[in-house]
Amino acid sequence: GPLSERPLLEVRLGELHTWISTCNFSPQGLLGAVQRAWSSYCAKYIHVKQGGPAGISMLLAGYCLLSYGWNYQHLKRHRWRKYH
Repeated sequence: GPLSERPLLEVRLGELHTWISTCNFSPQGLLGAVQRAWSSYCAKYIHVKQGGPAGISMLLAGYCLLSYGWNYQHLKRHRWRKYH
């Protein structure tokens, strides 16, 4: 199909710049991309007949990494250090 309708994993490295230039970077376009990503995540890991702990554990791991990234500067200042 056309390059603009291909998912990111099917785009070749040489076509990446052209594919990015066809994306919609307006707030409405970014919100639509987030909604599509969330719905595909839910369809693949959450709304399945025989699900496992993979979907929820990925959300928890992502939250842990995100919160660590938010608090990194605060944690960096309060490390245990030996002062000379």
